[in-house]
Amino acid sequence: MMRRVVIVGTGLIGTSIGLALRRAEFAGKITGIDQSAEEGAAAMRVGAVDYAVVSEYEAVAACVEADVIVLAVPVLGILDWMRRLAPVLGPGQLVTDAGSTKRTIAEFAGPLFGGAGQARFLPGHPMAGKESGGAARAEGTLFHGAMWLFTPTQEQGELERVWRGWVERFGARAMDLDPARHDRICASVSHLPQMVSTAMSAMFADLFAEAPELAGDFEAIGGRAFREMTRLGASPYSMWRDVAFTNTEPLAGALLALEQRLAHLRENLKTPELREEFRKANAFRSRG
Repeated sequence: MMRRVVIVGTGLIGTSIGLALRRAEFAGKITGIDQSAEEGAAAMRVGAVDYAVVSEYEAVAACVEADVIVLAVPVLGILDWMRRLAPVLGPGQLVTDAGSTKRTIAEFAGPLFGGAGQARFLPGHPMAGKESGGAARAEGTLFHGAMWLFTPTQEQGELERVWRGWVERFGARAMDLDPARHDRICASVSHLPQMVSTAMSAMFADLFAEAPELAGDFEAIGGRAFREMTRLGASPYSMWRDVAFTNTEPLAGALLALEQRLAHLRENLKTPELREEFRKANAFRSRG
């Protein structure tokens, strides 16, 4: 039974989870925790949480009373909350998260959760979001049709099954992965596109600083491709810093592979190899 939920982090994802719960007719109590009183108030204002707390004492007290605690903060913050909550939680409680990397979190959870007298832990990662965060941008339909990845490291219990059931009621599609496999895949399908967009946006920022007269022309002429390729450049550093810290090797490998591919393109702009690259790219996009 899930009657009381605590959402730690009432930004885009956390507030959207609260809204999704309400949209799925969850009738229990939802408490939001955020170090920003403004974000907590915004989550209350849109109806995602019933209460929003800022003080550590109130936050821990709310978690002690909860059935499910959702950690919707950047990865290093998730690790900190896991460390703080493990000693005060117990059997019959579930902690889950929405972190973008999973191997570090799953390994950290090992000695803290799932043992005798301990709360349970289910690592999770909803593959949904926007280029900019904040409670004001949250949507109850954000997870509809999205993949919600889980990387369980223990045998699943009743509370895990209950939470998975709510995720499905959000309209998400659940999938289980090994934590290391999750991080290898997400390094390419999620983290790499972010870094590419960040690099492109930073490149143009430098260009416009050196030649400000170009900014108006780029904005006037740049079409959908330009806007889409730089859209993720608005994403917050705090989140992606933690991704880079906790998924360094897979992400560095993906970046190196892309660097090599770009170098290959640059070296073959006037050779038949360019046609071959387009053939492979077209085949990739038309498969299935």
